[in-house]
Amino acid sequence: MADQPLNVLRSAELKRGGIAAVEQALRAGPVHLLKRNSPAAVVISEAEYNRLRRLADRPAAAGPSCLDWLLALPSAATARSKQEIDAELRQEREW
Repeated sequence: MADQPLNVLRSAELKRGGIAAVEQALRAGPVHLLKRNSPAAVVISEAEYNRLRRLADRPAAAGPSCLDWLLALPSAATARSKQEIDAELRQEREW
């Protein structure tokens, strides 16, 4: 999505065209409003707003997050040296 051009409406265009300019720009997706050539706001359609609200209102997924899962993994009982790890790998790779 980063490589797609933004749907931009400058403040002068907004002032000149009013809500009709916003409605027309919304046909191409979210409208990025610029004020003095700097991002000021993003306007989305009512349908997109409602979709985002439904997503935000959903209950959080049950179960642990990825971080919780990773933190729960048992740590190595003893630290192994590089030589020990290399020896184990060589042994595993011998057919």
